[in-house]
This record gives sequence, structure tokens and C-alpha cells, in this order.
Amino acid sequence: MRFLFTVAVLVAGAATADDKKGTPVELAGMKSTTPADWKQETPKEKMRLTQFVLPKAEDDKDDAVLALFVFPGGSGSVKDNLARQLAKFVEDGRKEKVDKTKVGPIEATYQDVTGTYKKKAFPMAEKFEPIKDYRQLYVVFEDKDGKQYYMTLVGPQKTIEKHKKGFEEWLKNFK
Repeated sequence: MRFLFTVAVLVAGAATADDKKGTPVELAGMKSTTPADWKQETPKEKMRLTQFVLPKAEDDKDDAVLALFVFPGGSGSVKDNLARQLAKFVEDGRKEKVDKTKVGPIEATYQDVTGTYKKKAFPMAEKFEPIKDYRQLYVVFEDKDGKQYYMTLVGPQKTIEKHKKGFEEWLKNFK
């Protein structure tokens, strides 16, 4: 079955990292440009529209990854989605905070989870490698046509903190 998405990721023509420009992204009929240090890459999973690698903070072993998704018809309620994201972390010691935010003018739900991340070889895998001190910022919103959009930024806590302000500004700048 094929889906028609109203999402485009636009890559600026000959822009390089030296240009200090980010990547223009169009989502739900709105556009915003990523911070310059976010590097777009081919998604590792077929369900992803696109993904970006955000460079690791000093002393962290891993970069962070921002993945963007849209599912025509949605993937359940916001409550269901938040529960699925929370389940990506080991229960013992995890912390969750849920707030409201805006993606441009659209109200969105913003979840912030910290703890031991369950790194899996693929999304439906049963086995996982526990990675301590990880954090995930998750944003879910619906456009005027009822399509649900999802953004998942996951990585080491220090690296996520390094990019949190830029991520939140990027969300607000959608127009």
C-alpha cells in the first residue's frame, strides 16, 4: 500500500557545513531551518521521513538522532504514543515530564524522558542493550487535516541537553 505524504525535506542546493546554514524542512505545510550542525542522513528505518544526526557533547560516546515521522490515519491517541515512547526506557529509575509546546502555530505534546534506554537492533526486537544516562525528547502534533506528526530526538543526556534549546527554537520557527 502506498501513502501520499504532504511532507517534504528540502536540502539547500550547494550548501555546505561551512555556509553555517541548516537544512530547510517542510512539515505539515510549514517550513523551518535546522541548526547548522544538524546533519541530515538517509533514514535507517523505512517508516522515517528523514533523520538528522546531532553531534555529541564533549565526553559523550554517541551522537543524538532526530527522526521525523508521519502516519496518515495516525498511530493511536497521544496517550498511546506517549506510553510507547516511555516503554523505550527501563522502568527502574526513568523519569518523564510531559508538557505542551508549539510547532509553529500548532499546539503539540512534548515528552521528555531520561533513564536507561533500551537500544534495539530494530523497533520490534524483543532483545535490547541497556544504555544508561540517555534522554529522549518526543513531540507529537496533528495538522488541520488530522494527520499526526512525530519527532523523536534521542541520545546521551548531555548531548540532548546541548541541543535542547536549538531543537525547541526549530519547533517554534515553523511557519
